[in-house]
Amino acid sequence: MPRKPLSSYHPILYNISVWGRRALKYIHWHIDGKRYARFRTTDKLPVRVKKHTSVLIRKLGDTDIQLQHNKVTNLRLTIPKIDGVIIRPGETFSFYRLVGLPTKRKGYLGGILLSNGESIVGTAGGICQIANLVHWLVIHSPLTVTQRYHHTFDPFPDDGRIVPFGSGATVFYNYIDYQFRNDTPHDYQINLWLTDKCLEGELRVSEELPYSYHVYDRDDHFIRQGEMYYRQNEIWRDRIDRVSGKVIDTELVTKNFAEVKYVPADFVEIN
Repeated sequence: MPRKPLSSYHPILYNISVWGRRALKYIHWHIDGKRYARFRTTDKLPVRVKKHTSVLIRKLGDTDIQLQHNKVTNLRLTIPKIDGVIIRPGETFSFYRLVGLPTKRKGYLGGILLSNGESIVGTAGGICQIANLVHWLVIHSPLTVTQRYHHTFDPFPDDGRIVPFGSGATVFYNYIDYQFRNDTPHDYQINLWLTDKCLEGELRVSEELPYSYHVYDRDDHFIRQGEMYYRQNEIWRDRIDRVSGKVIDTELVTKNFAEVKYVPADFVEIN
């Protein structure tokens, strides 16, 4: 059996570990040589690449629904830090360089966090919904994802899921960041907003692109090994010529294999 990290034995050790990692990330931000996107504007770039909508209030197992409403407050506080940001050629988008440290003093509330294989309540829980949406927009473009983490377990049954399992991005200040780089000659822009029921966002670009992208999953299924359940799938992407409508190439974006924290309705038994 693998040994547990020392930080798992006491909250003080955990906090020391977290702040140690954060300090290292602060240093790294200043010496990594990257040009981080900072400029934001209310003027929208002319061409929409992709738009996506994500439902705000969802039933997540038997968790307290108030945590979902708290999440909406957390999203409302976070959106202005990212909305309208321009990512110029050669620049890197960093979720936490823009958002900063989310704290109670800034108005962030307790929401659902996924940590060490469990769902817990923590300050600013739920803002990963923004990272999920941004990542979904980005993989429908030629932008280059340079830092992405995803959850190693599936905590809740699907409830109205419209994107493939495992296509999101988890974030935790500041060392579990989400970053992508603009290696194209065009400016890109992320716009985010809330409606009564949804988080909405779009990716825009300064000029019409010659290609569009279709992202989808393959071989999504559940496995049972002994008393444990797992879920696995593959996420693929087609690049499509806008003029002819033909698929130019197809690439594997990621493979997912995650422990499942509920009993799925259908699964394959593995000895």
